[in-house]
Amino acid sequence: MKVKKDDLTKILLNYKISPTYQRIKILEFLYNNRTHPSVEEIIDGLSIEILTISKATVYNTLKLFLNKGLLKELNIEKNRIRYDIDTSIHSHFKCIKCGKIYDLKTESDNSLKLEKGFKILDTKNYIYGICKNCNKGG
Repeated sequence: MKVKKDDLTKILLNYKISPTYQRIKILEFLYNNRTHPSVEEIIDGLSIEILTISKATVYNTLKLFLNKGLLKELNIEKNRIRYDIDTSIHSHFKCIKCGKIYDLKTESDNSLKLEKGFKILDTKNYIYGICKNCNKGG
């Protein structure tokens, strides 16, 4: 489902981010491409529509989104940072055959038993294996 420009503007304003054209387009790309894209993939995806988009603009926008809590950074790969627009607590599964990254939802208590007084704000749980599409017949 595509996100409307008005909704994207409201999201940015809710996070106290000025809704510039580039920021709206980057946010739109993240919402419409929930593939945990890298900076390069974001630039490639937007360069057709925004001919003058620079790597610095994308990096600065992503850094702003991260600092405001609108985005999560994934370090699931050794040499590439990926970005996740879903900031809820969840884990990630990376298929070692096709390279796709999947969201894995956790139980509401995050399946961890903590002493009273602790509150989970984030997890960095990366799981590696073979996805169901690559594992057919296996």
